[in-house]
Amino acid sequence: MSSVHVDALGLAGPGMASWADAVTMLADESSYRGGESPPCMSKLLPANERRRVSSTVRLALKVAEEAMAQSSLAIDDVCSVFATRDGDTEILDRICVALTQPERPVSPTQFHNSVHNAAAGYWAIAARSSMPSTTVSAYGASFVAGLMEACAQLQVEARPVLLVAYDQAPPDPLVACTGAYPPFAVAMVLSPDPTAQSTGLSIETVNQQPVEAMACRDLEWLRVSNPAAAGLPLLRALAAGVPGRVVLPHVNGLQLAVKLDEK
Repeated sequence: MSSVHVDALGLAGPGMASWADAVTMLADESSYRGGESPPCMSKLLPANERRRVSSTVRLALKVAEEAMAQSSLAIDDVCSVFATRDGDTEILDRICVALTQPERPVSPTQFHNSVHNAAAGYWAIAARSSMPSTTVSAYGASFVAGLMEACAQLQVEARPVLLVAYDQAPPDPLVACTGAYPPFAVAMVLSPDPTAQSTGLSIETVNQQPVEAMACRDLEWLRVSNPAAAGLPLLRALAAGVPGRVVLPHVNGLQLAVKLDEK
């Protein structure tokens, strides 16, 4: 069992422009009304880079910046883990379309942005960070894989870790492969030690245990359709601020059990 401490969060999704917005809706799901996803723009990224990034990267940076702005930890001391199932499908679609043209005019910028860790690279630029960063993917279990990777780094390196899970809505040509889902991203600043504002988590892998679902139909659809939103039951528990236990789906018949400690 691993113990970590959640120091701060950031969130963006349908009808939820920030973690502060989401707290009330997640603690009382009957208040959730859905709606459009918020516009996302990095406040830290230099102007030249802001013009180059895709909506996927903007989504990831928005929640990362929000979480760090609310954190009690210094941005220079925080490593990062990025988790996404589909990566940047917007860029993938643009490159595939370009390859069907006679001259195959693939943009160098789009090619540069097509790598799976593009968001992590832009975060390093935005935060002016030279700290280590990892990007993981585990299909529908990408959020849990990212959380486990972050916990492993906390245990080994004893350094704070910023976890960012994100998946942008795919363009129409790819929906047949990925399924349709709205944009969602969440960031968690995790610390190996408690802080004045942190909530402690105890995490372990389990098997043959039922996973948590959301009571609200729209939030449940978001949870099962967008891999980054698989942690919504955990976010609901954090929003409620009461001790408890949440079971999240993992891979190969396993689950991840997360116990929230008393503050």
